[in-house]
Amino acid sequence: MKRAKITALGCYTPPKILTNADLEKMVNTSDTWIQERTGIRERHIVDKGIATSDLAFEACKKVLAQRGMSPTDIETIIVATVTPDTFFPATACILQDKLGARGAWGFDLSAACSGFLYALTTGSQLIASGAQKNVLVVGADVMSSIINYEDRATCVIFGDGAGAVLLEPAESEEEGILDYLNEIDGSGGQYLQMPAGGSRMPSTEETVKKKLHYVHQDGSQVFKYAIRKMSEACKTILERNSLSVSDLDLFISHQANRRIIEAAANRLGLDPDKVLINIDRYGNTTAATIPLATADAIQQGKLKKGGLVLYAAAGAGYTVGTTLLRWAF
Repeated sequence: MKRAKITALGCYTPPKILTNADLEKMVNTSDTWIQERTGIRERHIVDKGIATSDLAFEACKKVLAQRGMSPTDIETIIVATVTPDTFFPATACILQDKLGARGAWGFDLSAACSGFLYALTTGSQLIASGAQKNVLVVGADVMSSIINYEDRATCVIFGDGAGAVLLEPAESEEEGILDYLNEIDGSGGQYLQMPAGGSRMPSTEETVKKKLHYVHQDGSQVFKYAIRKMSEACKTILERNSLSVSDLDLFISHQANRRIIEAAANRLGLDPDKVLINIDRYGNTTAATIPLATADAIQQGKLKKGGLVLYAAAGAGYTVGTTLLRWAF
């Protein structure tokens, strides 16, 4: 079995910024309230008519340019998203056409905030089996398209963005994706969901009036679950690889809430200097948060070739994901 490694990374956020001051004019909230409870100062929001595939396209162009590859070299495209352009065709199909990646196959993957890690796991196994030589893994969401900007419990949290990586076979057993641990718990699905629009509750005039096509969240339930499960999953993956937190160079969590990230890191006994937090500038971009945080880590000099990184996420579903990897470039 061949180990997969990340060989290129590209990210994109739309230029329009929605600040806490902007939200103060839209809903009963304040900059102080938002920052104390979430750690967010601003988030990027798309202009009308911009879809998830548009953000993903910009991120993927950067990946291809960084790697010096043609779109026709791409074999597989996996798009992690909860805001697809349409129910069908898959956003991966739309992205493949925009890129001109003729000959590639692919699909969408829905795992909410854990989506990027689930896609990373899936792509790495395609590489490991020898079935593919390269896989484009994308995490992208236009969360503003499913947010009720009259609901201060959710509208202050989310932003739009995209991140993509290229997976290829590792030349050495010492680099690349070392291990992963994923889990779902459907008993908690009611606490973070978009109630209407699917086959259980198809779109009607009534569902629209009741605002059931937006994100609905029980924040306290999600908060407690995310802290507990991310820290548990991280401990498990480290133990089974005979590692301790002192061996880690960096911890990159899904950026849902600053307090969640800090609490999970605290439970692990991590030095704050080893924890990447950038939620203040992006908000929660769902599937895009981990690649966006990885790009910032590289830019800040916190992530270099050979660094041991632990990724972690928890989200709607519930879904939980962790990935342990040795950075390869």
